[in-house]
Amino acid sequence: MALIELHRLDKRYTTGTLAVQALDLQIAAGEFVALLGPSGCGKSTVLRMVAGLEAPSAGTLVAPEGQATGYVFQEPTLMPWADVFDNVWLPLRIAGMRRAIARHRIEALLQSVGLSEFAHAYPSELSGGMKMRTSIARALVTQPQLLLMDEPFAALDEITRQKLNDDLLGWWQAQRFTALFVTHSVYEAVFLSRRVLVMSGRPGRLVAEVPIDEPYPRGPAFRTSVRYAERCAEIMQALQRSHAQATA
Repeated sequence: MALIELHRLDKRYTTGTLAVQALDLQIAAGEFVALLGPSGCGKSTVLRMVAGLEAPSAGTLVAPEGQATGYVFQEPTLMPWADVFDNVWLPLRIAGMRRAIARHRIEALLQSVGLSEFAHAYPSELSGGMKMRTSIARALVTQPQLLLMDEPFAALDEITRQKLNDDLLGWWQAQRFTALFVTHSVYEAVFLSRRVLVMSGRPGRLVAEVPIDEPYPRGPAFRTSVRYAERCAEIMQALQRSHAQATA
């Protein structure tokens, strides 16, 4: 059953720029899908439309609304005056859940993301990876059906990035949310996803879909396997074709 459905979706800004054109997409409940493409192709625009932060100019869109959707931005966007616990509590607080009632859920989540010892630390005291873990915990605390992630690990070093990729798959398997993950990294997309969707240059259109038929959990052995290298090469070729079409 599809949780997200986009049919002939367009997005044209008031400047006249056509960012996304005739986009057709279906994502099943519980699926992990990566969206890949060149800079400026409309990946983040698609995410914002699915989140309800922007309205499409044409076409139809079906997606969960409200607290059924969690959003993780490229930057952690934490409140600097609040500690980790209160940053994670924020969406529950907005929904009217008192701190005492939310405490058990937040503490359990902080333990699962490895931040129990930093519950009362402030963002200025955290590493980049810890800030992103806090941001992900804040998105997951409402127990969303859908998690939207916009290049969340782009600014991290490779070791931290790989560790968070591993952990993200663990959280996904434990909570069974649907994930739509925007990235520029072919390697990250192949490691995480069941399907990788490749977009063309602006206006963004889907030009390739590559299934990643590998079992979970995935680990270091998959990253060094021939199958992983083959899928990465296949997607890289699709990106190169897309770039060639855009510049022709």
